[in-house]
Amino acid sequence: LSSQQLSFGIMAVILNEFETSLEGTVHSEEQDSASWEWYLERRSLVLQFLNSTLSLHHLQHHQNRVELLKKCYFYLEIEPKHVNVRDQNHVMHRTDILQLIDTYQFQRMKKVGKTQTEIQLSLLTELLEQLEQGQEELSCYVETSDKITFLSLWDLIMQRLSKLSEFMETLLSLQVPGKLYVKHRLVSHADLRGTRLPNIRLSLCTKIPLIFDREESFAHKNWAKLKWFTENQEPHLEQYELHVKLLTNGSQTEVGYGRTQAVTSNTCVVQDLHPGRSYEFTIRRSHTDTLVCERWYDSITLKTKTNAVEDTDGSACA
Repeated sequence: LSSQQLSFGIMAVILNEFETSLEGTVHSEEQDSASWEWYLERRSLVLQFLNSTLSLHHLQHHQNRVELLKKCYFYLEIEPKHVNVRDQNHVMHRTDILQLIDTYQFQRMKKVGKTQTEIQLSLLTELLEQLEQGQEELSCYVETSDKITFLSLWDLIMQRLSKLSEFMETLLSLQVPGKLYVKHRLVSHADLRGTRLPNIRLSLCTKIPLIFDREESFAHKNWAKLKWFTENQEPHLEQYELHVKLLTNGSQTEVGYGRTQAVTSNTCVVQDLHPGRSYEFTIRRSHTDTLVCERWYDSITLKTKTNAVEDTDGSACA
């Protein structure tokens, strides 16, 4: 070969290697660009989940809701509440369903309802813990993982997203008390005298706890004024139980040591208290035949005054 041909051959080889290298560089840049787009897209998906379903505000809302449920009163709700039944003379009368239900079976269903309530509240607490832990875990993936690490963990992240979504759906469903399965007959045919009853349905319902208004509740020399409320400000007042307890050094023989008053109001003036003594007041809903579970009630401690002048002005107001 001539020197000129040799030069052309060397230049061709160099050019070919350069083109091959250039194609590899372009392909690598295209791969990097595509992986970066995948990373941004998937990272955005996780952030959207964290800012909506698992936002701290959202989780706090559910935490407050569960804490309120733990303080609620749970009751057994029966449908229908009234039925038409024939008497001995075959005359139809409208009768309360509770008068027909077998007492033993009813108590049995109340125990079932209590067990279901306790399981439900326990599951809600556990689900909240799982969601809070998942929120921290996903936030860590987003904030500390680089592109390569994040993409390599994507299958694991997708599994966590799916599982946490299931946890949230279950949490929402459990916040509403469910129905009870009636396994045994609640009403005897002998009591019906040929009357055909509709299907009896049992479910759990809740009532919001009563809470003392600490700003509006106070004590004077020998009386105290108490006020309480519920978070949803119930339109219809029920009969409540106000418990009054004189706090002593362990002696339960003092006059007025403890008593209970039935109140159909959201305020009450308690009379016949001793001056300069501490009293514990407890407000709770009245126990009815359908009460299944009561886990919490509010109490407040007030000390009566010893200044007779202050009490003179207050008594006129009372």
